[in-house]
Amino acid sequence: MLAVDDDPKIRNLLRNVLEDDDFGVIEAETATEVLQVNETSAVSLITLDLNLESDNGIDLARQIRRTSQVPIIMVTDKEDVIDWVVGLEVGADDHTIKPFHPRKVLARIRSVLLRSETTSQGLQKAADTLVSSPAQSPKRVHFSFDGLIAIPHQMKLMNRSGVECELTSGDFRLLDVFLNRPKRVLSLDQLMDLAGGTEWNPLDRAIDNQIARLRKKIERDPSDPKLIKTARGVGYSFSCEVQIVQASITSCKSA
Repeated sequence: MLAVDDDPKIRNLLRNVLEDDDFGVIEAETATEVLQVNETSAVSLITLDLNLESDNGIDLARQIRRTSQVPIIMVTDKEDVIDWVVGLEVGADDHTIKPFHPRKVLARIRSVLLRSETTSQGLQKAADTLVSSPAQSPKRVHFSFDGLIAIPHQMKLMNRSGVECELTSGDFRLLDVFLNRPKRVLSLDQLMDLAGGTEWNPLDRAIDNQIARLRKKIERDPSDPKLIKTARGVGYSFSCEVQIVQASITSCKSA
C-alpha cells in the first residue's frame, strides 16, 4: 500500500490504521517518489492526495495510469466536485475528503481492492473461456443496437463506421448489463451490483460518472441521450431496441 501526502500527520494516520489491519505501508510525498515506488515495488493500492505542495495530484494520477492499473483512492481537503470528477475520469477508483475517519478510509480501501480483485478474476475467466471454447461456438452472440455492434465474448464494441471503440472493462460490463435488460429501469444499486459484482457506495456517484463516459462513446449526441435514459430519482434504463445475433447464423431476434 502506498500512502501519498505531503502532510506527515496524514501519512502517519494512514500508516497506523492500515498496519493495524495487516497492510504493509510505503509513504511518499512527491510525484518523483510515487513514480519510483510504483515502478520498483508491487503496490496493491495508492491513496493519493490531490493537493500536494509541489505536484498536481490529477497529473500524477494520469501519469500512473499510463503504465499501471493499480487502484487509486484520491484524498482531497475540500468538497470540490470538479476535482474528484476529473480524478475519476483520469482513472482513479474512489475518493475521500479530509478530515476523514480512519475506519471509513479503511472501508473504502477494502471495497476498492475487492472490486479490483473481482474485475481481474472476471477478465481472466473471460480469457480462459476464449482459449478453451470452439471458435464457432453457437452460444456466442453479438448485440446490435442503433447501428453499433457489441461482441461480449471479445469485449469489443464496433461503432457506426465499423471501427472498434475504446471501452474499458468497466464500461463494457455496464453496457452488457443494459444490453441484457433493455427497456427496464435499473436502480443505482442494481447497476452497481450487476456491473461491479460487489457493493459500491452510491453516494460517491461512481455509476453516474461511468454512465456519462459510456454515453460519450455510444450516443449520437451525448448531451441529448437517446439510448441510456435517466429515470429521475430511481436510476437508468436502456431505451433502444436490441437485436441478438448468433455468431454462426444470420437471423436476429429481439432481446
